Amino acid sequence: MNLKQYVEALRRDEAFMAQVACWRDLPARPARYAPFPDWLDPAIVKALGARGVHQLYSHQRQALDKARQGENLVVVTPTASGKTLCYNLPVLQAVLENPETRALYLFPTKALSSDQAAELHQLIEAVGAPVKAFTYDGDTPQAARTAIRQAGQVVVTNPDMLHSGILPHHTKWVKLFENLKYVVIDEIHAYRGVFGSNLANVIRRLKRICAFYGAHPQFICCSATIANPRELAQALIGQDAALVDDNGAPAGVKHVIFLNPPVVNRQLGIRKGAVPQTLAVVGDLLANGIQCIAFTRARVILEVLVRRLKDQLGEPPGDGGRVRGYRGGYLPTQRRAIERALRAGEVDCVVSTNALELGIDIGQLDACVLCGYPGTIASTWQQAGRAGRRSAESLTVLVATSSPLDQYMMAHPGFFFGRSPERAYVNPDNLYILLNHLKCAAYELPFDKEERFAQNESTGELLEYLAQEQILREVAGRYYWMAEEFPQAGISLRSAADQNFVIVDVTQPARPRVIGEMDRFTVPMLLHQHAIYMNEGKQYQVERLDFDNKKAYVRAVDVDYYTDANLVTNLKVLYDSQEQPLGAMVKHRGDVLVSTMVTMFKKMKLDTQENLGWGRVTLPELEMQTSACWWTLPQGLEQRYGKEPLQSAMVGLSYLVRHIAPAYLMCAPGDIQVSYRVRDPFTQLPTLYLNDGTPGGLGLSDRVYEMDMLLFEEALAALESCPCQEGCPGCVGAAVSRQGKLTLIQVLRELTGKAAGE
Repeated sequence: MNLKQYVEALRRDEAFMAQVACWRDLPARPARYAPFPDWLDPAIVKALGARGVHQLYSHQRQALDKARQGENLVVVTPTASGKTLCYNLPVLQAVLENPETRALYLFPTKALSSDQAAELHQLIEAVGAPVKAFTYDGDTPQAARTAIRQAGQVVVTNPDMLHSGILPHHTKWVKLFENLKYVVIDEIHAYRGVFGSNLANVIRRLKRICAFYGAHPQFICCSATIANPRELAQALIGQDAALVDDNGAPAGVKHVIFLNPPVVNRQLGIRKGAVPQTLAVVGDLLANGIQCIAFTRARVILEVLVRRLKDQLGEPPGDGGRVRGYRGGYLPTQRRAIERALRAGEVDCVVSTNALELGIDIGQLDACVLCGYPGTIASTWQQAGRAGRRSAESLTVLVATSSPLDQYMMAHPGFFFGRSPERAYVNPDNLYILLNHLKCAAYELPFDKEERFAQNESTGELLEYLAQEQILREVAGRYYWMAEEFPQAGISLRSAADQNFVIVDVTQPARPRVIGEMDRFTVPMLLHQHAIYMNEGKQYQVERLDFDNKKAYVRAVDVDYYTDANLVTNLKVLYDSQEQPLGAMVKHRGDVLVSTMVTMFKKMKLDTQENLGWGRVTLPELEMQTSACWWTLPQGLEQRYGKEPLQSAMVGLSYLVRHIAPAYLMCAPGDIQVSYRVRDPFTQLPTLYLNDGTPGGLGLSDRVYEMDMLLFEEALAALESCPCQEGCPGCVGAAVSRQGKLTLIQVLRELTGKAAGE
């Protein structure tokens, strides 16, 4: 059956409708058009007409007008609304008017760079103009690189290549930097946290080099819907930017369903797992011939879903088949093959992490299934937008887990469908990140003694520190690079750690092969000795982890379980920089030292999720200094409520805050860490800590500090609205007793000053 028939069949399915927490039918939206501007070259207008584009959407015309006026701008419209033309047309026009003009396109991934470069080439061929556009990344052949440096009018790349392959070698790119008119930064909502903070510093270095060669480029940014796109764009480019967000593109009918799996233990409030429920929904779509995409938040869950779906269809695990997996860590050739198969219609279902959330062309899909709330409203809409991309009718099903955030969305769908409260944060002046890029900037061009790197007041002190460390040398009022190493090589833009670990398959010892990669902070959880590593449903057991050489050696196995590691975290306050009364509490912020260690792992059965046993993990402890905020609760709580009930309540409170805070911070749950102490050694009081999950901090805990009572009020609302009697994964977590939940309700009412029912 087609999608329309399938949706009507779901409405008549009583068992399915009993699980529906919310069903919204978003109506089709007509297009709003505007004519092409008079200044646009007739060849471009003719080429667009040949492709069926006879006029612009209103937001495209607004973007073109602002670009023509020389303004920096950020375009914020949904997926498949034609944002590409908002930058391609001004760039092509500028090159046609002056062939010396240069433009630089930045995309967050190589896959997106390749995809958008192909679209640009198609437009250039249709125009019939001699515009030279090239992709420059790690896959570019060495023989082609010299030609691109000299002749490339449009250079398409990614932040990593700009950071390590272009800026340090600017003397080879003189034609680009002397004539750079436009810098395009697509998908800027992806540049938050560490990645965004690093990119902001890369842009600072880019502008510094451009100024050296006498150029001052204009920036065109594009973003998915977030609460602060203009603020984020300005933080990334360090300049003012105009906002274009009045979407004129059409949209088909969108059916959005919030599916809450049934309660299987009413007393404990435990629901059926999201994984088997997602399997049921995706299996039903496949059985009805509906092409779909499924998103998960975790790599392990992705691999479990792929393995189970392939088993249902009778397909062997591994490459090929109607069901494919897609995530970071797969080799680039494997990801490109999956993308081609999707566009060619050879794949009926792809299961992905947020790696396919960005605007890579994967063809026409009818349905999107989300296994768990993605963590932000922006990401949810981005993922949902992968279905019905060509204004066709589409279906999105969000299958909830038992986490408080998922259950909050099920109980408060208005929070989701209303205006997004999420803001994207970057902190370019994070000391660790800033110092790294100051080294890179000094390697690229000497610093004058009075020069300020992006007007940062601490530049002089940092330059002097680098001189004392014999990294720079001061001569006649200028700082010159003197160290032997290449500073860009040791800096990852996407994490605060150094380079990734590679995963080597040694099933055939005579022919070892690399099958994937993984970042340093994830390795202890997923690549410890005896862990089961999965790749498109195919299983490998880790035989040896070489931490020093950053390699994991794995061997193919076929077992009916996967592994799940346990992480132990300790926290110590280094510096209490500010404190302030907050109702009955006192809130603080400052610096902390966080140490983490993986101590054990569990073996979990693939089909039933049963615990089959455990094993020890012996890996070194990792330490991180970062920023945090914390709240000290009133003295005397232990005497009033008892030590054990208070401890149980604190467990529940930390669980709630850990899951609720990301909804207001637009961050992944792993970007923050929450811990508690019934009697803290530093404060001598019951204390709740929230710290950034990144060395040096990104300002997330500072934002929470400024929220005052919001998180505690939301935690109380979640507790009082949860129907469970004993405490459940949807409110305080499975480890908290009924007495602990009741105690926490009383404590939160006392802290927030709210009576029952308010």
